[in-house]
Amino acid sequence: MGKLTIGCFSSLVGSLSLDFSVKLAEAAVKKGHTVDYWMSGNATMMSKKGQRAFKDYSALAKTVQELIATGKFQITACEACAEARGYHKEDTIEGARRFSMDWYLASAFDADRVLHIGGD
Repeated sequence: MGKLTIGCFSSLVGSLSLDFSVKLAEAAVKKGHTVDYWMSGNATMMSKKGQRAFKDYSALAKTVQELIATGKFQITACEACAEARGYHKEDTIEGARRFSMDWYLASAFDADRVLHIGGD
């Protein structure tokens, strides 16, 4: 199996790019691939503790936690993007990481495939 690196450059609210990228990562993990998932901009908030699911509102926290538990999914938030939004290291869900963009570039360098999703 291969390694997929996904860079999600989408906003957290009002964008289907975030939902699509997580579903794509989930499908890749189910097929046996490993996934490095990078979030920047408002998407960094997906790895913040204390999220609450609402009835008619996209909630990805549970899916992300399940993916982390597989050991084949690594989620990393852009540290600068998170700090700029008042989201600090201690606010990060268990299993998620925060690094600068050089982590994403290094992951992309040794990946079998790289997808940049979002930018809306």
